[in-house]
Amino acid sequence: MDTYVLSIDQGTTGTTVLLIDHHGQIKARVNREFTQYYPQPGWVEHDPLEILEFTRALIRLTITQANISAGQIKAIGITNQRETTVVWDKYTGQPVCNAIVWQCRRTASLCEDMKAAGWGEKISDRTGLIIDAYFSATKLAWILEKIPDARRKAHDGRLLFGTIDTWLLWNLSGGQVHATDFSNASRTMLYDIHKLTWDEEILAYLDIPPIMLPSVHSCSEVYGQCQADLLGAEIPLAGVAGDQQAALFGQHCFSPGSAKNTYGTGCFLLMNTGRQAVKSAHGLVTTIAWGLNNEITYALEGSVFVAGAAVQWLRDEMQLISNAAESEAIAQSLEGNDGVYMVPAFVGLGAPYWDMYARGTLVGISRGTGRRHVVRAVLESIAYQSYDILAAMTTDSGISLNSLKVDGGACSNDFLMQFQADMLGVTVERPAMIESTALGAAFLAGLAVNFWSGTDELQQTRKVDRLFLPQMECGQRQIMLDGWKQAVACALKYKA
Repeated sequence: MDTYVLSIDQGTTGTTVLLIDHHGQIKARVNREFTQYYPQPGWVEHDPLEILEFTRALIRLTITQANISAGQIKAIGITNQRETTVVWDKYTGQPVCNAIVWQCRRTASLCEDMKAAGWGEKISDRTGLIIDAYFSATKLAWILEKIPDARRKAHDGRLLFGTIDTWLLWNLSGGQVHATDFSNASRTMLYDIHKLTWDEEILAYLDIPPIMLPSVHSCSEVYGQCQADLLGAEIPLAGVAGDQQAALFGQHCFSPGSAKNTYGTGCFLLMNTGRQAVKSAHGLVTTIAWGLNNEITYALEGSVFVAGAAVQWLRDEMQLISNAAESEAIAQSLEGNDGVYMVPAFVGLGAPYWDMYARGTLVGISRGTGRRHVVRAVLESIAYQSYDILAAMTTDSGISLNSLKVDGGACSNDFLMQFQADMLGVTVERPAMIESTALGAAFLAGLAVNFWSGTDELQQTRKVDRLFLPQMECGQRQIMLDGWKQAVACALKYKA
């Protein structure tokens, strides 16, 4: 019988479960969106129990759809929206509140307090990150401070903390595994990425008891067993990585200097820097890409908070499009942007600006500006933001890319990919398998159980769908980038 690896891709707006065969191809795929909660402006929450319920249901549905037995699944890999914070009671399994999502800005003032207290350089040196509400640390501190009796229970050892990978591992193992991997730990702003330990001084400052933190492991090892009552057989939970690191692995960026950009809810550009943790001087963060074979691989990362989410905004809030695919033809119906720029700073701006208070801005509007201009401006904004990150990355690393590997739902938009190639002046490479995040989790899980022998064998599974070559003249590109910089300056001047 054929055998497979099951991959759980738990994203920001939905959960996808896939079966991956030995050739890196999809045998079955199911997904479902879940509820987004916005209790106050700038706040974003998820219901952890809804995520768990959907994940369990989708696992079962995938097996049914593929018409296979549980015995044909050799391992389960998990990849997840990073930084999103869950705290739950280890005796009841009940979360103490909704998960605070990575996009949530409620802890901006606490971040400002940390900066004022002189923590900026310490955080950068130890965790590789920048003090920002994006990361898990201040979210966890907020929960312990604001949820009644939470801090006492945490100090008593009753409460557990985790990012979504940890929440799923704990539940799928029946409460037997409270763990995370190096990549997710490195996104909490609590983890020393050089010493590979939770930082006691940061924990003490935020009054976070270490007893509630998960143990940290390799991205590719058997963490425990998925409960038999879920699928009828115990299956190794064998691979874990944050979504962007999983995509880097899934894109076969195994060597230093290789890079990928994922176009999802946000936009995340990562470059493999090998065993060297490169410190950025231009607003990027240093992160652990993965831990594999007793070796840590580091990466430089730039994060765009709003990318595909801006297309959802066009569809759901503005009702300018009926579906995301429609945006491509609308953008192509114009010969240019006519000077209209959209800066989608709905929850502030990420790298390289790191402004928690900037807000969305539409500039260059004239009497002739219409629906098509706004749609095109949103798509262009995704490419402009990615340009800003790659420019900073090239300066920090000293490496000039010849090509950029892309993945995520929005990379299926040919207009966006061509515009991205034009703005970067490099070839954009879209793989045939754009589910790179799920593929990376599958690869890591499969390596742990010898489903694949190593990265050399994984390289053989890669197929390219299309190469987008830069076509725009340098002068025109510079004019458009100058317009973008003016638009960003407007967004930065407005403070929410």
